[in-house]
Amino acid sequence: MIRKSHIFCIAAVVIVSFISLTSAQFYHPPDLPVENVVNYGRCITPNSERALCIHLEQCTYLYNLLTKKPLLEADRNFLQRSQCGSNNGKVLICCPERQIGPQPSPAPDSTETRLRSNLPEPGQCGNVISNRIYGGNVTKIDEYPWMALIEYNKGGNSNGHHCGGSLINNRYVLTAAHCISAIPETWKPSRVRLGEWDTATDRDCEVDTRGFEDCADPHVDVTIEKVIPHEQYVASSKSQPYDIALIRLSRNVDYTDFIRPICLPLKDILKRSTFDGSKMDVSGWGKTEHGTSSNVKLKAEVPVVPLNECQRVYSQRSVDLGSTQMCAGGQQGIDSCRGDSGGPLIGLDSSNKQRVYYFIAGVVSFGPTPCGLQGWPGVYTRVSDYTDWIQQNIEP
Repeated sequence: MIRKSHIFCIAAVVIVSFISLTSAQFYHPPDLPVENVVNYGRCITPNSERALCIHLEQCTYLYNLLTKKPLLEADRNFLQRSQCGSNNGKVLICCPERQIGPQPSPAPDSTETRLRSNLPEPGQCGNVISNRIYGGNVTKIDEYPWMALIEYNKGGNSNGHHCGGSLINNRYVLTAAHCISAIPETWKPSRVRLGEWDTATDRDCEVDTRGFEDCADPHVDVTIEKVIPHEQYVASSKSQPYDIALIRLSRNVDYTDFIRPICLPLKDILKRSTFDGSKMDVSGWGKTEHGTSSNVKLKAEVPVVPLNECQRVYSQRSVDLGSTQMCAGGQQGIDSCRGDSGGPLIGLDSSNKQRVYYFIAGVVSFGPTPCGLQGWPGVYTRVSDYTDWIQQNIEP
């Protein structure tokens, strides 16, 4: 692993959930009349009403109930009792015909409208899975489906994954510039792996709490067509500003339950926010506290630290952080190297309760050595300051 980013010791985390249904991912179907909605048979609701078994997102009342904040325990129980199965990893719900209908889409703000071309919409990106009540630091098999591994040809028929990244549309991965420009001369980024969970197995499977096996599609390795590090990035800089890069894949990738993009922070409110004090997620296959890389995709929850507090710490090492950077973590045993350079710092936008989605707030840049030091947060490139640059460098 390239150790420009010596980051994040992870303790067990509990991530807040909407409801424990299945490990399905949500999608937003086109507007369809009731007679054209695919159903999976008749069913009886918890209120003893005859209904159709359909995808959760197509049931207006229950979908709105699911996204209500706070989600009351009585509503949670009703939703669980309304589940009538799953199809291809997606939740099926018992829904009266009068409640079937499309979900409204939020009106995009000015920034979203200006930058949206070539980028997926919330609903296509940043999907929130339904089963999010669990502890520990191992991800679910379909969690964070935008996570990517960058493979390097190191010469002499030697290859290895040494950086991470985030899929942002069907052709581009966002990563750190140091993963492209601060590597040994003999190394060349060659491929990107998507849809991975356990690097030790060819087909990834997990067993849920009911004893059912859930298996992912095979991972996909896509060759790299072009790398685009930020033109102002300087590999020798101690402060590492402009540590951001794009990777263009050699072909478009198909979205699945296990390969989906993360959203960019395009909304004006996200671009203005410092996120100080917010809890965000980090994920990757990087080194554990035992000094070895994890086979399984890991996660952690870390607090965002105000930049001025972070600067006071790093100034002791003559590092001058700027406004295009952000910091997170810094608690003993909570930031332990369990992520990859170039991987995402993941925020959750819940401002619109009907469409909650993940966005990439930061890109893993660097941190203290050894990692996991009390009071030494990890440093990230602040993505909201580079959305224009990203848009300018993305081609169809």
